[in-house]
Amino acid sequence: MAKSQETFSKKEKEKLKLKKRKEKEEKREERKASAVKGQSLEDMMAYVDENGNITNTPPDPKKRRVAIAEDMVIGVVKQAAQEPADLIRKGVITFFNESKGYGFIKDLKSQDSVFVHVNGLVDQVKEGDKVSFEVEKSIPETPICVLSVVIAPCKVALQQP
Repeated sequence: MAKSQETFSKKEKEKLKLKKRKEKEEKREERKASAVKGQSLEDMMAYVDENGNITNTPPDPKKRRVAIAEDMVIGVVKQAAQEPADLIRKGVITFFNESKGYGFIKDLKSQDSVFVHVNGLVDQVKEGDKVSFEVEKSIPETPICVLSVVIAPCKVALQQP
């Protein structure tokens, strides 16, 4: 006598498929029964009130404001151009590795640490040097350096008594 080709797991899978099919058919019938056809345009409209909330009532024409396209700012707000004197900062080189060609400057005003690469140097520098520098945004391809710096030695005038 040969065994039946249908095993218990095959029967269970077939039962689950039939159950899912029936549930899907029931949901489809329920959607058809509850669908409201022939709604008017007014019933389907949604409005935004003065606070930005979605409502089903139209806005009050008395509260209407006139918007001027030139006053609208889309995107990033333009920053005022800084004076060249504000761009130049002074600091002290806290770390500089000559073999690897990078270091850090501590800004004297804000106490921020700024990354510097040897390609941005004007003159040779070493740790402890007082320098004046400009901060520039780095190119996106260099993930290590957040800021690149152009450096020139400070000109400090000593006052004689």
